Amino acid sequence: MCGIVGYIGNQDAYPILIDGLHKLEYRGYDSSGCALLTESGSLNLYKAKGKVRELESIAVKNNCCGTLGIAHTRWATHGLPNERNAHPHLSNSGRLAIVHNGIIENYASIRADLEANGYVFHSDTDTEVLVNLIEYTMLTCNCDVACAVRTALKQIVGSYAISVIDVKKTNLLVCARKSSPLVIGIGCNNTEFFIGSDAISIASHTNQMVYLKDEQVAVCVRGEELDVTDLDGNKVTTETKMVDLELSMLSKEQYPHFMLKEIFDQPEVLRQCMSERLYATDNGFELNIDAVLEHKEVFLKAKRFIIVSCGTSWHAGLIGKQLIEHFCKIPTEVAYASEFRYADTVVTPDDVVIAISQSGETADTLAAIELAKEKGAFVYSLVNVMTSSIARVSNVATDIHVGPEIGVASTKAFTGQVCVLTMFALALGHECGTIEPDEFHEILAEMLTIPDKISKILLQNDKIQRLAAVYTYAQNFLYLGRGYNYPVALEGALKMKEISYIHAEGYPAAEMKHGPIALVDSEMPVVFVATHHQLYQKILSNMQEVISRKGCILAIVTEGDKQVAEMVQNVIEVPPTKMFLAPLLSVVPLQLLSYHVAVSKGLDVDQPRNLAKSVTVE
Repeated sequence: MCGIVGYIGNQDAYPILIDGLHKLEYRGYDSSGCALLTESGSLNLYKAKGKVRELESIAVKNNCCGTLGIAHTRWATHGLPNERNAHPHLSNSGRLAIVHNGIIENYASIRADLEANGYVFHSDTDTEVLVNLIEYTMLTCNCDVACAVRTALKQIVGSYAISVIDVKKTNLLVCARKSSPLVIGIGCNNTEFFIGSDAISIASHTNQMVYLKDEQVAVCVRGEELDVTDLDGNKVTTETKMVDLELSMLSKEQYPHFMLKEIFDQPEVLRQCMSERLYATDNGFELNIDAVLEHKEVFLKAKRFIIVSCGTSWHAGLIGKQLIEHFCKIPTEVAYASEFRYADTVVTPDDVVIAISQSGETADTLAAIELAKEKGAFVYSLVNVMTSSIARVSNVATDIHVGPEIGVASTKAFTGQVCVLTMFALALGHECGTIEPDEFHEILAEMLTIPDKISKILLQNDKIQRLAAVYTYAQNFLYLGRGYNYPVALEGALKMKEISYIHAEGYPAAEMKHGPIALVDSEMPVVFVATHHQLYQKILSNMQEVISRKGCILAIVTEGDKQVAEMVQNVIEVPPTKMFLAPLLSVVPLQLLSYHVAVSKGLDVDQPRNLAKSVTVE
């Protein structure tokens, strides 16, 4: 949540900052701002409520010059989303400017101490407290800004990624992080540095990246080597990584929204996800998951798997649980990372914790991993960014290979996660001897057909668009499914509420009569995920219960299902596949449905209200 961009070098900073903010706007978009420092030491500060384009409209009227600058796009935590609370924040004297991601948990007590020493605050943010603490430290300790940052951060409880400017040091930029990502791009023979909370924001300028670790402070001086220390000032060694991002993924191309593009990306990205892992051989099919090959003994000895994740990734985890228990016969639990980290959960060295996160920076999931490792568990993560914090702290990680996902409502990351979980369960089951060879090869062969089958579903986009227009009136939706399609119902409901702001809930279909059926009437759409798999006949009975109460049904069914088509108002067909792979197909029409309902309502699909893509705070 929130996006940071910074630059120090010989180029004009403003275009670099604005370009970076646009690329990070998925992380927060309630306000934005930038601070530019000229060679003469003049600091120009611009802020705006709303999206980055509002900041541009203000800045374009001014002389935005300077080769050193910091910028920020905000997702509000402390204080309303307005210009007053927008970053950057200045210290009382105006000497320091700061941008900050994260939460300072003890900000109230620090603020009270600073107020007792004459400091006055002009915002409701914890960030303004931090910049004044750094200034106060500079004055009381008679030290430079880098030393003051290190000293002040020792007093902080919480998370932070910060960039700080000192107007008296026109060739210096100070950065630090703890539990919130920050990357430094090295440009042009160390003569310039690019700062970002995500490599996406600076990848068009450099592919040489240094990822700061927790409680590290970096001093970026124009024309000098990067200087990184710990909070005690001890120099630390950093690793420069070459990061190659698919910059084409950052363009909407011909699509009106990133979300629609990313839905349509799914056939190709699932091919990439399976590429070099699953392929045909003369003897059938081969499946190689590096994590299983490299740590086979750990996985084979596991007494239990615990999947920890949040949101859409949690839904993927529910499918993963069924896959692992079916193919590997190993007990598996799924926990919300936010609950796991605080519950009195029994975790032992015999457990394997599987962490799932699209961004690889999800704060609750990261904390759950740290807890699991403290208790001796082996941690395996599924991420979309192999340079992320979660990938780095895990014992082993697998890349889902779906490329950058910009739309806040996750689509291709979900199918990528399910695809990798399926391959993991099959590979481990094959090693365990708990899956018959014939079945193993049959499922692998079918997996390779999934991208083409998704492409076939996408041909119904116009039909789903027409259907969606009918449902814009709805105040509530009910989504129902069984077995492998129950988590799909949850995911469909989440997508609908995220971007259309229509209240939607997912349930196992049999649970309908234990409460939700009380809501069913002619005004409430009920979506059944009813492909021809587990408990199909039971789901037909559930449909009859809704029909008898005049409910309006939309059913996701297997091609050629005439029985359901004769029962309900609307159906969307998906190609036939095996039960274990059904979610990869049945979720796609639900993604399109939520997208088109939101568009029909005239809503901002890619940046829905109150949400941000990468949840890096609790």
